[in-house]
Amino acid sequence: MSEFYTIKKVLNNNVLIAKNPDHPEVILLGKGIGFNKAKGDQILDGVVEKMFVLKDEQKQKQYKSLIGIMDEKLAGTLQQAIYIIAEKTGSTLNEQIHIGLTDHLIYAIKRIREGYIVENPFLQETKAMYPEYFKIAEEVIELINNEIDINLPIEEVGFVTLHIVSNLSKEIVSDVNKFSQIIKELVKYIEEYLKIEIDRNSIHYSRLVRHLRFLIDRISHGQSSDESPALAIILKKEYPVCYDLAWKILKSIESSLNQKASEAEVIYLTIHLERLVQSKIKK
Repeated sequence: MSEFYTIKKVLNNNVLIAKNPDHPEVILLGKGIGFNKAKGDQILDGVVEKMFVLKDEQKQKQYKSLIGIMDEKLAGTLQQAIYIIAEKTGSTLNEQIHIGLTDHLIYAIKRIREGYIVENPFLQETKAMYPEYFKIAEEVIELINNEIDINLPIEEVGFVTLHIVSNLSKEIVSDVNKFSQIIKELVKYIEEYLKIEIDRNSIHYSRLVRHLRFLIDRISHGQSSDESPALAIILKKEYPVCYDLAWKILKSIESSLNQKASEAEVIYLTIHLERLVQSKIKK
């Protein structure tokens, strides 16, 4: 027998707040699920495409407080945005994204309407570090801009990307942002040390940022790699500048994260830096 949900509130044509015998409050999503519906109407679970349940009582209170400061159309649009993220990532999202991302976007929209200029100093780094999530964030911002007739800028795509990464990695947004800041500073240091300029739109930049990102991830999680003393000696002799730079970068990351790194990381980083240098020479 199909289960019924009783509507508590219609947010828009595609999003409802409802209840059933198992849950006093759930968020239901489905194309046209709220069309011509009203409080008290019943919905068959067969037309529900996605259901979100906030089980944590504190998060329920936080979300309800957010519902109170936005209109129903915006609330529905932001839930559709979270649905896009869940669908595109194929992941079960942590409840916190309903609070954190919703809160961020409410005030992002408010700032734009009040004429504030949005700045995101780590936009390029974020795009290069998480290209797949950046594309999802672009869809989210496009949806919001179209649905509520606003023009959230590209900078907000970067911020939404960080929320997605934070939710999937179970890290807080400030930590994810910290990694972006570290990488931005390291890239600048590499450019100054090697006396080169890296095109932020180039494949070489994307590769470098991704290498640094995974390096930071490994160090932050205490992962080690197999060492090769013989190869280290060869690299030190053949590529002394990049080898020395790789050590400096490693020590800088260790200091920033207060974590010890595997010495084998110097080998991989030296090779990557030398490839970067060679790509600039070939130009």
